[in-house]
Amino acid sequence: MSEKVVALDTDESGLARALPRPSHGHDGIQGVPFRPVGFRDDDLPTALERSAKWLREVQDWLGEPVDVIGVHLDYDDTPGAIYYEVKLLCNDEDLAGVPIALRAHRSGEDTAGD
Repeated sequence: MSEKVVALDTDESGLARALPRPSHGHDGIQGVPFRPVGFRDDDLPTALERSAKWLREVQDWLGEPVDVIGVHLDYDDTPGAIYYEVKLLCNDEDLAGVPIALRAHRSGEDTAGD
């Protein structure tokens, strides 16, 4: 039995290179197993809007809904700190582009037998 290998184009942190990144300087994808993607702002609706915009971009890129395991809201009331942080706990495989690679691999198999 031969094993099929699916190639992923990921960076050193395991994220797909083509994955849309949160665009605001306070936002970012963190490096723990369930990949919290944080959106920080002093205005909660703005942080939520940016998280929704990012989810739409990733869904368009991925070609399917992103698996969001949970949503976490935190705040920091330290003087001078950004107050709200919305974290989307996302599936590692989605952020690495696995569904895209699998579809590409399957379409290659479909044409390989022709």
